[in-house]
Amino acid sequence: MTARKVIIDTDPGQDDAVALLLALASPEEITVLGITCVAGNVPLSLTQRNARIICEVAGRPDVAVFAGRDAPLCRPLVTAEEVHGKTGLDGPDLFEPTMPLQAQNGVDFIIETLRREPAGSVTLCPLGPLSNIAAAFQAAPDIVERVQEIVLMGGAYFEVGNVTPAAEFNIYVDPEAADIVLKSGAEITMMPLDVTHKALTTRPRIEALRNLNTSVGHFTAEMLDFFERFDIEKYGSDGGPLHDPCVIAYLIQPNLFSGRRINVEIETQSELTLGMTVADWWGVTNRSPNVLFIGDLNADGFFTLITDRLAQL
Repeated sequence: MTARKVIIDTDPGQDDAVALLLALASPEEITVLGITCVAGNVPLSLTQRNARIICEVAGRPDVAVFAGRDAPLCRPLVTAEEVHGKTGLDGPDLFEPTMPLQAQNGVDFIIETLRREPAGSVTLCPLGPLSNIAAAFQAAPDIVERVQEIVLMGGAYFEVGNVTPAAEFNIYVDPEAADIVLKSGAEITMMPLDVTHKALTTRPRIEALRNLNTSVGHFTAEMLDFFERFDIEKYGSDGGPLHDPCVIAYLIQPNLFSGRRINVEIETQSELTLGMTVADWWGVTNRSPNVLFIGDLNADGFFTLITDRLAQL
């Protein structure tokens, strides 16, 4: 099996951090060409720092990290410190990373990489708002057909919204960007709240990571100790939903997931439902399917994969 070449576009975030660790721990399946950072969970100054911290925790300071857009395409930035803490990675003791931030802008890196690599050989993995991806598609429309696939975390249908009654955070922060990406014609797989809310960090799953007795295991468990408190209080669930690692786990072990090809449109006008993913799960429109919309996963298999891979870092 040839490792899939990916660009991870991210706004870390504890769940983003676990996704990065999972990708970096899986070199046989995933080659990380670069990590592009975007403003989202916290501002860009913190997301690019957090991405470099995670690379160093993983023992991979060689991975190139880029800063992209510091704001949505045409809206003020909305952040989520109430979920992730002031740093975005609250929980463990953080340190100042020593690996460099690349001088090139993340949007330019996406464009340059898709033009350089063979067409159809690079997968984009957006874990946050789609601002960087949409900006790249707007600036260089020729790259869209060169993308192998976009596997993203965002949206919701049965779970509706987590930041408003109608909208999931990543889509809500930059709905215009999401609209551009979903209408681009690229092959898209979407990990909505419908599946990520089934990937709960229960106490035994967090303790399994702590019991690895490695620096990575302890760091991850401490992040998740902090991360889960918000969702437990909000939803009354057994743990916090580990959203973003679903993207990476899907690339490694797609048989853990199931969904269906449907049409998904983004609401960009309504004050009431701004950022809603209007997902035609039941096929009641004549709109063409544009997304593989994932609805379920094998949660035990998912956490086993994460624990087994992080044990190798």
